[in-house]
Amino acid sequence: MIVSIQNLDLEKIAESGQCFRWERTDDGCFRIPHGAACLYIRQEGSRFFLDCGQAEFEAVWKPYFDLVTDYAAINGRIRREEDPCLWQAMRSQRGVRILRQDAWEMLITSIITQNRNIPAIRRSVEALCRLAEEARSDRRGLAYHTFPTPAQLAAMSAEALAECRLGYRERYVRLAAEEAASGRLNVAELASLPDEAARQRLLRLCGVGEKVAACILLFGLHRLNAFPQDVWINRALEAYYPQGFPFDRYAPYCGVYQQYLFAWIRSAGGGKTAY
Repeated sequence: MIVSIQNLDLEKIAESGQCFRWERTDDGCFRIPHGAACLYIRQEGSRFFLDCGQAEFEAVWKPYFDLVTDYAAINGRIRREEDPCLWQAMRSQRGVRILRQDAWEMLITSIITQNRNIPAIRRSVEALCRLAEEARSDRRGLAYHTFPTPAQLAAMSAEALAECRLGYRERYVRLAAEEAASGRLNVAELASLPDEAARQRLLRLCGVGEKVAACILLFGLHRLNAFPQDVWINRALEAYYPQGFPFDRYAPYCGVYQQYLFAWIRSAGGGKTAY
């Protein structure tokens, strides 16, 4: 099917540091596994070519790409004369959206991201998926894997987890999986909590600090005001916001603007990202 979508740039989202399982194909598509589904999608300007039908698009991919949120209105809140830095970042990175990804997957993925570059994160996440489940077939007949459930992840042997090259994060991943598998951590309940209550619950998980909790809130629970701060964001804040970022002015979309700043300062600075 073909759909027309404004303010969506697949290439920019793929490099935004929020998704780690997208694959580029030789014919210009991205292959995107999400839940039990797998999509091939190609972009030509504002036209998108998808290998799914209307029903799957409405049920799965329209929510996933957050197509109901008015990003034109979000971008329109930035005034060039008031905030030239954020205005330039937005103009450079317009098309980035905060995906509606699976909360459990993003909880584990965010733990894995600590002090690692994006290629290493992708390798570890893919290894986890490959070890957890028998391969499924996409619409081209190629294999893909779903993300492991808490029970699958908690049951993995030490040898299997070692193959994923998680380093010191291996312990944090196992403990989170055991909490979720036992019911001590209810991810569905977490999604229903107010922002601060969800943040406090996440901080109780071993290995989850402020930055990782903010990533889970933003990318897994779609709390668009969450503002993860890593080395790149801190660099932008020090350079352009010496008096502090105006969170009150930009609420409740500070997380969207964080993504613009993150991608913009990385592209300006170059080099690999230590996430």
